[in-house]
Amino acid sequence: MGISSGDILGHSQVGVYLSVIGDVLFLPKSLDSQAIEEIQTAFEIETHPFMVGGSSLIGSLLKGNSKGIAVADIATEEDLDELTSFGDVVVMQSGVNAAGNLVECNEIGAVVSPVVPSGADGVDMIGEVLRVKAVRTKVAGHDTVGSMLVANSNGALAHPDITSDEAKIIEGALGVPLMVGTVSFGSPFVGSGCAASDSHAMVGTGSTGPEMNRIEDALGLI
Repeated sequence: MGISSGDILGHSQVGVYLSVIGDVLFLPKSLDSQAIEEIQTAFEIETHPFMVGGSSLIGSLLKGNSKGIAVADIATEEDLDELTSFGDVVVMQSGVNAAGNLVECNEIGAVVSPVVPSGADGVDMIGEVLRVKAVRTKVAGHDTVGSMLVANSNGALAHPDITSDEAKIIEGALGVPLMVGTVSFGSPFVGSGCAASDSHAMVGTGSTGPEMNRIEDALGLI
């Protein structure tokens, strides 16, 4: 099955709590064993219970691919030591540290919020650690690109109000076609409401059949 629905810790914004990085799904340590087993069965990839600086908001604070990881600066030294076993790590500094909200990426490229500085201390460093081309752009005029966009190596789904110029930049960076859609009965914040690997996506309960079909199409899950 290419798509499933469920809540994480009682919330439908599953993309805020889950982060797929390469072939590993990071999820909150605070989930009970049954919930972890259900999510692992749905995605059929390795799961890694984790917290970022004690926070369960993994999807908002952690983003990456099989090469590297961007993480918020609330991560502890112990967190960073744990993450380095999965790839190189870049710590996003105070003020622009919600990595999951400010970055969307796949194995081909990365889209970074304009609030992240340009140059070697910002977007270039993210690109270097993820070993991809990283570009800065808004999505639908918003800076929180990770909340407005969900992508894998097959495709991308974006906020319905994305502009044609933004879409062109994103397709060029990620190297995949882009579609627009909603999640959780009309929410345009598809990055917050969906977590996806190359073969599966999870959305919050309340997502409609047409929304789920659109997500499957956009992310090449059919």
